[in-house]
Amino acid sequence: MHWADYTAQKLAGRGSPQVVVSGITPSGEFHIGHLREILTAEMIHRACLDSGIQSRYVFIVDSMDPLRRVYDFLSPSYESYIGVPLANIPAPDENGEPDEEGGSYADFFLGPFLDALKQIGVEPEVVMNHLTYENGDFAEMIDSAITNREKIHEIIENVSGRDLPEDWFPYNPLGSNGSLDGVKVTGYEKPFVHWVDTTGTTGKSDIRLAEGKMPWRIDWAARWAIHGVTCEPAGKDHGAAGGSYDTGIPICELLGGKPPEKMVYEWIQLKGMGPMSSSKGVTIGPMEALSLVPPEILRYVIARSKINRHIEFDTGTALFEMADEYERFQVPNEEDGDLSKRQRIARDTQLGAMRLSQVERGSDPADWIAGVSFRHLSMLAQIKSDDQGVWSSLQRSGHLSGEPGFSLRGRLERMRNWVDGEHFPEEARITIQSEVDRDIASEIGNDSRAFLEMLARGLRTCDWDEGSIGETIRTSAADSGIENRKAYIALYMVILGRGYGPRVSSLMSEMDRESLIGIISSI
Repeated sequence: MHWADYTAQKLAGRGSPQVVVSGITPSGEFHIGHLREILTAEMIHRACLDSGIQSRYVFIVDSMDPLRRVYDFLSPSYESYIGVPLANIPAPDENGEPDEEGGSYADFFLGPFLDALKQIGVEPEVVMNHLTYENGDFAEMIDSAITNREKIHEIIENVSGRDLPEDWFPYNPLGSNGSLDGVKVTGYEKPFVHWVDTTGTTGKSDIRLAEGKMPWRIDWAARWAIHGVTCEPAGKDHGAAGGSYDTGIPICELLGGKPPEKMVYEWIQLKGMGPMSSSKGVTIGPMEALSLVPPEILRYVIARSKINRHIEFDTGTALFEMADEYERFQVPNEEDGDLSKRQRIARDTQLGAMRLSQVERGSDPADWIAGVSFRHLSMLAQIKSDDQGVWSSLQRSGHLSGEPGFSLRGRLERMRNWVDGEHFPEEARITIQSEVDRDIASEIGNDSRAFLEMLARGLRTCDWDEGSIGETIRTSAADSGIENRKAYIALYMVILGRGYGPRVSSLMSEMDRESLIGIISSI
């Protein structure tokens, strides 16, 4: 059973409906590491619906969170906004300066991310957290938290193992400059929290309005109760022992809510660079990722991996392998009686991953199979300058009958973006030699020369297709007495200037016969 289906079955025991939640702080550019939480939640929501369980998927935007520092993409002007909720800060202009006419900082970064989510089939109910405060939905929870201040203080210290200051308070009011930083609570008379800020200014905040917010650990627990959350996956930073998930569960119960069962996911790492981090610049944005791979394959990255296993997002050869794994999908014909338990589990897990990888829920995965491997398409994208040349080649090779469909056209468009960009693996790049380099020619031994000479003769008369060329290569190697491996290395060296490459018979079938024979014969 797929992990999302298994989770849906467990959730069914809580009753109905389910409220599956994920969230994000719109403090800057988003990266595909954020998709782990979002797609994990969305796939569980889909699995609930597929099982006939009533479910909602809610995306909570932490727009009440403060700006914590001046990021590299912001001008020093934003120094004055540190501590101010993101919903109350102006968006940056093209120079990183505050733009009073450009809407809020939170909306500026959230909009493009929601557009990217829509492209991968994620259209949640969006809840802006500052509006939940503004509408008074937090008021009862804030009052309860203040009333139970000592109990919550004890929970956090005992569970997290960290000490809180004696004057700790479960509500942070906004000061006279609109910042949450440096504001000291001096008293509480429902519904007002009295305070003094760093300038000595005194004031009061109405808990029924967005004039302050609760600290993260209490805010998270309160929203579980407010929204009736039944499932919210969290990263291993929040899910670690003593983390905000562990403190949130008893705090939620204290506030009168029923917390979701703890669910922790591993992070997505960029190969060779560790976990993705916006602050460290270790990122690939979702729109950038969507320009490289089709949305259903981006979903497949998440769907195929257990949530407790980290995902290494590799834009190199591993991406070829994963995309080709998706392309090889076929609905198995075997009856359960013909399969072992392990085979049945593998089959059902794969079927679940393919089902949940579709952009449109309920669509047939077969409709989005392009019929050609990523590796083969990458080769054609590099040696065919126009799309029609690619389609003609695929028609000749039997990969395509008729005109290309929407899926295949999208594959080629993204493939060309990938080939032209910084993320395409160098070992997959193809540069066909117009003449053999002298240094390479000097390294080719007599046995390899004899093979190449015999091959050139065979290529003059063989049919010009992948199968016939492959057979000619093997026959020439056998007749010349050279080992197959050595023969292929010599051929790659002559054509590409290196000892490896794509399937050589496929590559050769796309080249002009006379030009290729000329290069081989020049040794």
